[in-house]
Amino acid sequence: MRIAWGVMGYGRGHAMRTMSVLPELMKEHQVTVFTAGDAYEVLAPKFPTVRIPMIGYRYNDRGGHSLPRTVSDNLGPMADLLLGGPGMDQVEREFKDRGIQLVISDSEAWTHRVAQRLKLPRISFDHVGILAYCKPHFPPDLWALGMRDAFGYRALMGVPERILISSFYQAEPAYPGVRIVGPMLRDEVLRARATTGEHLLCYFNKGEHQYRPHIDRALRLLDLPVVIYGTPYRGKVENLDFRAPSNEWFVHDLASCRAVISTAGNQTIGEAIHFGKPILALPEDAFEQRLNAHLIERMGVGMRAELNRLTPSDVDRFLGHDDSYRAHMSEHARDGRAEAVETLHRFIGELMQQKPARRRTGKRLGQPQTVRA
Repeated sequence: MRIAWGVMGYGRGHAMRTMSVLPELMKEHQVTVFTAGDAYEVLAPKFPTVRIPMIGYRYNDRGGHSLPRTVSDNLGPMADLLLGGPGMDQVEREFKDRGIQLVISDSEAWTHRVAQRLKLPRISFDHVGILAYCKPHFPPDLWALGMRDAFGYRALMGVPERILISSFYQAEPAYPGVRIVGPMLRDEVLRARATTGEHLLCYFNKGEHQYRPHIDRALRLLDLPVVIYGTPYRGKVENLDFRAPSNEWFVHDLASCRAVISTAGNQTIGEAIHFGKPILALPEDAFEQRLNAHLIERMGVGMRAELNRLTPSDVDRFLGHDDSYRAHMSEHARDGRAEAVETLHRFIGELMQQKPARRRTGKRLGQPQTVRA
């Protein structure tokens, strides 16, 4: 079968999830990846890949999200996506030229919407779907933002015929047929052996903006080595070791660290829990990451701190409880890859066995069940 796999290009987590399952899928199907940004740089050397437009956050001089810049820089891509423009035309042309029969999308809007236009069956496979296709599980202070983001995601992506969610925590589906599995652990992760070293592993998904002087100061004041990924810097300075992107070395440093300090992406959290590494989460100013950080604390595997106000005392307090966090890891460690691959194969088989007339209608899963606060 000829499949289009859309991958959100912002950050590397979406690409890592794709890399964990795509080789197995390509044993039976002809798959073309459609992506942009960071994900394109990761996936294009390994798989047939088409570069497409993308939307993403823009940053202010303090390292946080800039609403004016985000809105202004995304006006063109959003108009293309919602009203139809060169990007939508390009993706549709690629679909037709390649004879695409089915679309799998990891939070990627152009492939979702072109599939709707062409009446192709769709499978959603990501983490963000846990907000949009599961019953709300938001703390009171994040409730309004969560409902807003869930509505916005459904409005942009629709409700696909099949939904698969990979998450380091559980939630209750709000739509029939939604499947939730554990984190996607890559081959490099499964091959690595966890040990307990002295260094901290520090990761930023957009370190060129997020690695600010106050964070540098907090890390330099620590009396232990810190290995840092995700910034534009390279080399050793005092106790800090700035490293270039590398899947293999990142996994090695993660498996052998004492603990993790990181932005609060689902993929990194799942891998850290797998290795039993306590997590100090520094969420971006985005609902998904703020919810992830909240759940890290609720699960007892780490703590959260403010990305734009991290202090040395935050790190000291975190490290003072790392044994307690480590004690809760085993009850939450999960590997969902085999289950995800089996589910994707089953979903593909079900969708392609349906009558063509049904596929042309773009029939959805059904209406959401009643959701209560």
